[in-house]
Amino acid sequence: MSGPNGDPNITVDDGIIGDDDEFNEEEYAAINSMLDQINSCLDDLEERNDALNGKLHELLESNRQARQEFQAQVSEGRGQQREPPREEPPPPQQPEDGE
Repeated sequence: MSGPNGDPNITVDDGIIGDDDEFNEEEYAAINSMLDQINSCLDDLEERNDALNGKLHELLESNRQARQEFQAQVSEGRGQQREPPREEPPPPQQPEDGE
């Protein structure tokens, strides 16, 4: 017969598994206190995880906006380079001596 977790060679007759184990109030209080501490630590971890997740989303959004702005600047720069060069107007002519 296998044990409670599928462990081979552990039987109820071995005395390891028994329903006659009794805990006194102090042991229950100690276990309860430990469970409360574990629960508190898990709550703290969950809060930290939520805070980090929020900061990560803010960072991702900031990076997305920066990338879009950069791409817009690059596109503008390319658009300006594709325009034909502007011809400068000819310099004003000097009046000739005969005029």
